[in-house]
Amino acid sequence: MYRTHTCGALNMSHVGQPVQLAGWIQRIRELGGMTFIDLRDRYGITQLVINEDTPADVKTIAETLGREFVLSVHGTVVERSNKNPKLPTGDIEIALSAIQILNASEIPPFTLEEPSDGGEELRARYRYLDLRRGPLQRAMALRHSMTQETRNYLSQCGFLEIETPFLIKSTPEGARDFVVPSRMSPGQFYALPQSPQTFKQLLMVGGFDKYFQIVRCFRDEDLRADRQPEFTQIDCEMSFVDQEAVLLQFEGLACHLFKTVLQKDIPTPFPRMTYKTAMETYGSDKPDIRFDMPLHEITHLAGGTEFALLSTAEYVGGICVKGAATYTRKQLDQLTDWIKQPTVGAQLLVYARCSTGEDGALMYKSSVDKFFNQEALHAWGRVMGAEDGDLLLVTSGPREATQHVLGTLRLEMGDRLGLRKEGVFAPLWVYDFPLLEWDEETERFYAKHHPFTAPKPEDVDALFSNDRNRLAQVHANAYDFVINGTEVGGGSIRIHNARVQEQMFHVLGLSKEEIDSKFSFIIEAFRYGAPPHGGIAFGLDRWCALFSGHESIRDCIAFPKNNSGRDIMLDAPSGIDPAQKKELGL
Repeated sequence: MYRTHTCGALNMSHVGQPVQLAGWIQRIRELGGMTFIDLRDRYGITQLVINEDTPADVKTIAETLGREFVLSVHGTVVERSNKNPKLPTGDIEIALSAIQILNASEIPPFTLEEPSDGGEELRARYRYLDLRRGPLQRAMALRHSMTQETRNYLSQCGFLEIETPFLIKSTPEGARDFVVPSRMSPGQFYALPQSPQTFKQLLMVGGFDKYFQIVRCFRDEDLRADRQPEFTQIDCEMSFVDQEAVLLQFEGLACHLFKTVLQKDIPTPFPRMTYKTAMETYGSDKPDIRFDMPLHEITHLAGGTEFALLSTAEYVGGICVKGAATYTRKQLDQLTDWIKQPTVGAQLLVYARCSTGEDGALMYKSSVDKFFNQEALHAWGRVMGAEDGDLLLVTSGPREATQHVLGTLRLEMGDRLGLRKEGVFAPLWVYDFPLLEWDEETERFYAKHHPFTAPKPEDVDALFSNDRNRLAQVHANAYDFVINGTEVGGGSIRIHNARVQEQMFHVLGLSKEEIDSKFSFIIEAFRYGAPPHGGIAFGLDRWCALFSGHESIRDCIAFPKNNSGRDIMLDAPSGIDPAQKKELGL
């Protein structure tokens, strides 16, 4: 045995007991005639002490130690004279009687403390060292808890965990596939699954009415903080259900995870909001509803002036920032520069401060006083619910793009004012998305979610109309699960009728030959008694990041890729041997 206890297990009840611990040296402190060593494992930190009563051979070995040395130590648990209430083991220490060096360590390239001095790329290069740090160890433990509790809950609800293949057929739509050359079929390729979408539907056809899988998915797309080329989904599907049944089932899963992983009780039912309402009110299809500050349209109040950016715009809208009239001119100029960044995309930012005049009446001081009088600004304020001390922020442009800008501005102001409080969770269902999106560049429709999403029952006839305007109005029988402005999951009721599925492919511009080549298997399956079915997939990495308070999902994945899709530690992707290429016909 290398240890009798972990470094997080000992307390006052163990005083006087001989123990053996094993772990890494976090730090060494020499204070006069005493030396203190913090020994760390994933369970915690225990202080070791060397003093005048310590055996001479232990003192000799201690002089050779350094950070991240791996030790096994013997000693007796004693009460600390200088206790540390911040540590679970802070009331005790180990008076050493023996030290065994299990492995020496070079000096780490960065400190393995809670906040590290290592940059992101350096820590990625030495990921195995970064994983020793407390924040990542806690994130991995939380991820384990989430997967275990997910399995427990869904199993108790009658779901079966069924694996689906990783080597599949490449299909159009969605993100780019990662492809895998076949040695046994030269010139032909597998694709790695972007999701198990068609397989879980085929399982429903196969009679497995409740399926789930915690599964790896692969998408060759540009990356950012909440995306990785390979990621993990909690993938679920059910037969003989409508939208309401799916939402209730997985609202239950969400509540179970909040309770068992975070010990939080979340009120039910969760709020629900249509896509249209979300865009008009929050400028986002994944709104953060932890705070107020809705969008308000004032297009009808901004015309009739020489200020063309407002008077001729398709959409003029704004937000009322409560208590922010104290913003200085410098702060407003900085905000104007921020909103004009390419990543935000606004042309202008108009502001109006609301205050009480000497006569006790509200008055406005704005950046457009030259074009809008007090009566006009009062009309803006009435629409936005302005009061003394509030700040109105207004911009304009194309409707959807401007709503998105205002939604981004709303989140920025929420951050600046501390309204997006950590540890507060506001789940939300968003539903009734458009089924299709028109792309002007390619002059064709794309699926808003994916091509297996069913239209709302009342819109099925419009799907067969082949009229672009009617098709643009078709709603999807789809829903997203949102927490704090992050889309954690999404799903839909699926198409289960062969004729409807073929029409969906036709609307998306696929020829009969493409449909037969790529999707004949699922259309054929639908002709053999496919049940009505639907489901949802949750992003496990995103959910873990939210629960653990990390901004990036990379901190909740043991070995992630960087923003360029590279594994810096392994130096992958990389070239392969010419013999391998020849064998694969490349």
